[in-house]
Amino acid sequence: MAALDPEQAVAAGKARREEYSGVDYVRYTEDVKDIPRGTAAFGDRLVYGYPHIGRILALEPGLAQQFDGPFRVEEKIDGFNVRVFRLDGKLVALSRGGFVCPFSTDRAAEFIDPALFEDHPDLVVCAEVAGPDNPYIEGHPPFVTRDVRFFVFDLMRLGKPGFLPAAKLDALARRYRLPRVEAFGRYAPADAGAIGEIVTRLNAEGREGVVLKTDPPATRRAKYVTANSGIQDIRATARSIMDLPAEYFTNRILRLVLFRDEHALGQSAEFDCRLGAAFLDGLYEAIQQFRAEHRVYRRFRCRFRERINAERMMDHLGRVASRQVAIAQRDLRRDGGRWLLEFDRVYPTMNGLLGHLLGGGLVYD
Repeated sequence: MAALDPEQAVAAGKARREEYSGVDYVRYTEDVKDIPRGTAAFGDRLVYGYPHIGRILALEPGLAQQFDGPFRVEEKIDGFNVRVFRLDGKLVALSRGGFVCPFSTDRAAEFIDPALFEDHPDLVVCAEVAGPDNPYIEGHPPFVTRDVRFFVFDLMRLGKPGFLPAAKLDALARRYRLPRVEAFGRYAPADAGAIGEIVTRLNAEGREGVVLKTDPPATRRAKYVTANSGIQDIRATARSIMDLPAEYFTNRILRLVLFRDEHALGQSAEFDCRLGAAFLDGLYEAIQQFRAEHRVYRRFRCRFRERINAERMMDHLGRVASRQVAIAQRDLRRDGGRWLLEFDRVYPTMNGLLGHLLGGGLVYD
C-alpha cells in the first residue's frame, strides 16, 4: 500500500500539495509504481490519472500488431481531457495533469447530470471538453462553433485504476443522457479497409481521428489521427514556433505523409498548399500583429457561471503557464447569463526575435 500513500509521494518529490477553493489535495507529478502521473488524492479519495494512449501512424499494420481481437472505434475529439467526480456534494473536474480545472469545474453540471453521482457516488466521468471558447487550446471540432461542449468517452471508479466495461458506460449514458463521442461500432484487426473509410471521411470533414479500444480487462488502446488534424495543429501553433521543439512539427508532417500514402491520396496539391499555408500564413500573421501591436499573442475567451471561477482560472493559468508564455487578462464582464473572460497568451520569444529582425538586427546561420 506504500505506493498509494500521497504523503510518501510528496516526500519523494513525485507529488505536490495543491489547493483549490479551500480544499487541499495531492497531485502526482510522476508515475509511482501503479499510480500514474495526473492522479489526485483528496484525503482518502483517489482519482486515478488517465493513461496515455499510444499512437499508430500506419493503420493496417498497426491494427495487426496492436490488437488480436475485437475493439471499439470511437471519434477522437479535438479538445482537452478532464475527469469529473463528486466531492462534498459538488462536481469537480481534473485536468490531465491532475489540477482542478476552474473552467471545467464551473461548467460540468451543465453537461453531466449530477443525478449520476447521487446514484453512483464513486463514479469518475472521463470527457473531452471541446469548442472555440476554451482556455487551453486553439483547435476545436468543426461541429462545435460556439462556447464548448463535453463529450464523455469513459467511466472510472474512485480509488480504482482502469475503466468500466463498455456495456456499463452505454447503459449509464442512456439513463442519464450523457453527451457522448461518436461511436462507429466494433471491428477486428482485419477491418482496416472499413476503418480507413471512416478516417478518410473524418479527414474530409476536418475532424481529428479515432480511438481504438478493447473492453476491460484487456484495456488495449491506440489512437489514429487524420492528415488534416496535423495541418490544423501547425496552423494553430505557427505563432509560437520558436517555443516548440522541432519534433512537434516534423512528427505532424510525417503523420500527414503516411496518411496520404496509406489512403491513396496521391500527390495532392491541396495538401501541399494547405501545409505550406499553415506555416507561412501563421508566421505572416504574427509579423503583422507585431508591427501593429509590438507583440505576438493569441486571444482566448471562455464563459463561466460564477465570476469567482473566472478569477481562479486566471490564477491557475498564471501558475501553470510555461516560461515561454505570458498570460495577460484583457476583460472580465457580464455577457448574457455568463461571465465572459478574455485573456491573451503572449509569446515573448517570438516577440524578441521579431523585434530584433524587424529592427535590422543580424542573424548568423
